[in-house]
Amino acid sequence: MADNLAIVNRAIEEHHTIRRHVKLLGDSMSDLEALFSLQKARPDWILSSPETLSEKQVNLQQTISTLGDGLKNHFSFEERLFPPLFGELLMQALLLEHSGIKKQIEETESFVANTKLEGLSQRELLAKKTQIQQRIEGILQLVEEHAGREETILKMLKTALEAKK
Repeated sequence: MADNLAIVNRAIEEHHTIRRHVKLLGDSMSDLEALFSLQKARPDWILSSPETLSEKQVNLQQTISTLGDGLKNHFSFEERLFPPLFGELLMQALLLEHSGIKKQIEETESFVANTKLEGLSQRELLAKKTQIQQRIEGILQLVEEHAGREETILKMLKTALEAKK
């Protein structure tokens, strides 16, 4: 029983870490968004400094990758240790959510990596910016909603386990 409580407490703590990573991803998006806003205000800026835009794109890719790696590790922990706590159906639902989140992160990471920004017109840049922003916001929303549902379950389990002491 103490082991189960330790598992629940560790999962809750990992959720706090994941939320920090999600915030980092949001901050990276803000940096990229700031670049596009600057580009919109000064159309000639993009032509004079394309490496800056590329650098921000690489930073965004790295942030998405870091979030993806962290979530894979966290999901592995949960998938190994939660089955006795969650039961078959709840575990199946959890696995489906994990799979959906990983897929969206992989697709977004690939999209950002394969998006060529240099040499695009202002209109094309704004369209790409919108596509990237929508994908990032989708990930942020998925992870936040998933973490919220999971934390509700974990807090309920924690209450039950502490009551059994």
